[in-house]
Amino acid sequence: MNLIIDPVAFYIPIPFVGWWPIYWYGISWILAILVIHWIAKLTLSNKSNFSKDDVENFLLYGVLGAVIGGRVGYMLLYGFDQIIENPVSFLKVWEGGLSFHGGLIGVLFSFFIFCKRTNLSFFEFSDHIALSFPLGLGIVRIGNFLGGELLGRPTDLPWGIIFWSDPLQLSRHPSQIYQAFTEGPILFFIMYLLSKKDMPKMAMSGSFLLLYGIFRIFTEQFRSPDSHIGFDLFDIITRGQLLSMPMILVGFTLIILAFKKNKNAAVS
Repeated sequence: MNLIIDPVAFYIPIPFVGWWPIYWYGISWILAILVIHWIAKLTLSNKSNFSKDDVENFLLYGVLGAVIGGRVGYMLLYGFDQIIENPVSFLKVWEGGLSFHGGLIGVLFSFFIFCKRTNLSFFEFSDHIALSFPLGLGIVRIGNFLGGELLGRPTDLPWGIIFWSDPLQLSRHPSQIYQAFTEGPILFFIMYLLSKKDMPKMAMSGSFLLLYGIFRIFTEQFRSPDSHIGFDLFDIITRGQLLSMPMILVGFTLIILAFKKNKNAAVS
């Protein structure tokens, strides 16, 4: 299947500038932020020690953490050579280049700062917001697909796609869709089921890290490694897989600690 999709959704007129392009990727980010925010408010329990106003007030912190962390992470982990050649490229966010793992660290910092300023429990708040992340992540992956970014590996399967952005014009896995589905609806469904159980503090945050890391490592098998990086280990491990391994370790550790702490509290 030959896929030709204009990465520019539409143009808007800007005085003295001309017609400014609005990209599908940018739209996907806006939709993701709105969906995450909506779900965080919709799923708020009456038993929570924070309110919808707290969720509302966290929005700016979360967006800044995701964008700044995502950009810093991308430039350090994937585009360090660009910084050396042209330091100004660090600021060119409109050209693309946001790392999930960098964005995650940025959001964690925003959690810490927000909870410190509002005297909220870090893990109680992060446990709640963790349920909201998956569908937002899935929407951004759709933006990657529409923008012809993060191409999949070559395949002979009937649903292989030839992307307009592929210089080799090969039939490739629609890996963005694989990631959108696993990181989005599937991860959300599992997290939603877990949220209905009596999960101890830290367990939801740990479950998100663990499950995302597993899904990311699996779907990266169908995604081409970045052309300027290639494989990081043994000609089979990509940068995304390598960065996801600590997530699994940290997530598993948080779950163990959460249930161990809960068990000790029950005994005492």
